[in-house]
Amino acid sequence: MTVVNLPFALCCTFLWIGFVCAISFMEAWLKFRAPGISLPLGLGIGRLVFNALNKVELTIVILIGIAILWSRTPVFQIQNLILAFPIGIVLIQTFWLLPALDKRAQMHIDGKTVQPSKLHFYYVGLELLKVISLFLFGLSLINL
Repeated sequence: MTVVNLPFALCCTFLWIGFVCAISFMEAWLKFRAPGISLPLGLGIGRLVFNALNKVELTIVILIGIAILWSRTPVFQIQNLILAFPIGIVLIQTFWLLPALDKRAQMHIDGKTVQPSKLHFYYVGLELLKVISLFLFGLSLINL
């Protein structure tokens, strides 16, 4: 028999994975292939979408945290320690990567010269790690 611990947290986790995959791994790349989308317009859309995604992710973090606290499961269980990894990634993105990428995008939009950077590679790498760790957290909530 399959038992799901923290079903609300499980739903939030896979919803979070869906948001990240749909936006970071699909929308971000596809928008620049649409006819009539210039680099400044695409960057403007990207800034809006990724800032919205970040707010959604922070909300999901809070909801999962409430679900864990509400369930009265020990906070230092392995499943919750797995969750610390994607939470840390979201915090890095919120306070470092997104502001830096936002600044670079605005410089492009303003027509300024922007030096090459690896920030996008860092962002994509962290997104991959986030999805993997969220998937592992989700699996840890299911007892087969």
